[in-house]
Amino acid sequence: MSRISVYNMEGEKVGTVTLKDDVFGVDVNEHLVHMAVVAQLANKRQGTQKAKTRSEVSGGGRKPWRQKGTGHARQGSIRSPQWTGGGVVFAPVPRDYSMRLNRKEKRAALKSALTSRVQEKKFVVVDEIKAEEFKTKPIADMFKNLKVDKALLVLEEGNDKARISARNIKDVKCASPNTINVYDILKYDTVVASKAAVKKIEEVYA
Repeated sequence: MSRISVYNMEGEKVGTVTLKDDVFGVDVNEHLVHMAVVAQLANKRQGTQKAKTRSEVSGGGRKPWRQKGTGHARQGSIRSPQWTGGGVVFAPVPRDYSMRLNRKEKRAALKSALTSRVQEKKFVVVDEIKAEEFKTKPIADMFKNLKVDKALLVLEEGNDKARISARNIKDVKCASPNTINVYDILKYDTVVASKAAVKKIEEVYA
């Protein structure tokens, strides 16, 4: 089990915490992490793009001019792809881009992503993240004290004041232990989590 420092909101070290190897100390499987990211991005795609082929464009029911004797190249329809207003060759049609990973693969990928953040010393644990009222400044000051810019902030359930206070901060995204995902863990430079959130992550994913 690895031990990492615990800080307060002023950026001062106040202790250490032991992280479970079952979640934060696994062998990093880069292939699974890649699959999880690709699947998540693919599942965001709507797949509703559509263009008409020559069979779907209106008009063009007759030959624009006779086959021979006009001096023009032969044409069969004014809705052929080479004509303005004609159909599109190999036009895109609505499709489903979604990919599926089974539960074990998802968990293994998430654990690998968390482990990589711990190994890179980009996983910061804060003793208690709280806001007395709905104000951005206390949370923004915490990131300044921790010298963190682009961060994924993981808060325990029910900590609504801190979550709402943080959502105005540029390059900061809030998540709960149940909603963290591989893409966000890798997208943001640092993962900042409250001590209570770390405990919950270990309960959920161990």
